Amino acid sequence: MKPRERLCLLAVHAHPDDEASKGAGTIARYSAEGVRTVLVTCTGGEAGDILNPEADTAEARRDLARARLAELRESAAALGYSRVCLLGYRDSGMPESEHNRHPDAFVNAVPAEATERLARIIRAERPQVIVAYGEDHSRYPHPDHIRAHEIAVAAFEWAGEAAGPPGGAPGGGEPWKPSKLYYVGWSGEMIEALHAAFERAGLESPYREWIRRRPVEPRRFTTRIDVGEFLARRRAALLSHRTQIRPDSFWLRLPDEALREAWPYEEFVLARSRARDAEAGGGWETDLFAGLRAPVSRGAR
Repeated sequence: MKPRERLCLLAVHAHPDDEASKGAGTIARYSAEGVRTVLVTCTGGEAGDILNPEADTAEARRDLARARLAELRESAAALGYSRVCLLGYRDSGMPESEHNRHPDAFVNAVPAEATERLARIIRAERPQVIVAYGEDHSRYPHPDHIRAHEIAVAAFEWAGEAAGPPGGAPGGGEPWKPSKLYYVGWSGEMIEALHAAFERAGLESPYREWIRRRPVEPRRFTTRIDVGEFLARRRAALLSHRTQIRPDSFWLRLPDEALREAWPYEEFVLARSRARDAEAGGGWETDLFAGLRAPVSRGAR
């Protein structure tokens, strides 16, 4: 790897707070290792509700986007992000809500234009690894999560092309081809482990309905990152989002010690790769940069 091609991981998220609940421990881990980590947040979260009564102030109600931006920056600092990039779109709200009709809503963005905005950031930051959402949105069909997935996949392909995305303007900056695209998600195995941990602790499990229905996993997870030593930073990031996370939220109900014992991992699907084969044997990949540097042992079980 050339010296100027320092290790860089870029994560694409739809709203402020998504970075704290999806792959947050992984970002904290790589940041602590000295990897440059870049957060792209596609919308300002304007259509969200204030879910925490303690944060339901007149100021927050008057300008929720401003409040959520401050929360985003605090969360990103807790996780160690090197840079926060705002793609500049408005929160689209849930399907068929009035927010969908706003002309600045992410769901109404011209796909080529949104892809070109993301591709510019990719070219400037030169990440080897991009983390995004998967194509299955059946559990949470938010229009912004769907659009974030679409432009991340498109930008992964087109950031390295001089012409830019079809229908878009030629991108600024030198073309750059990222090596790996991952989808972040929650596996059935993880949900079962956390459900059991809630029950052992005598707490009502938020996963009871999922356990009852047991949907079929659409894709096999390929990569497991041990984040057991970074759960406190993940918790701090969640607590930064005061308008969205109550202190007694299920996200925070299990102590870090119980989480570390039950499930100290975050999981990913390797969706696209230009890297050489990394870890032989067909087991879990334990480093998002596998195939791009010497293997790093994570001790995943």
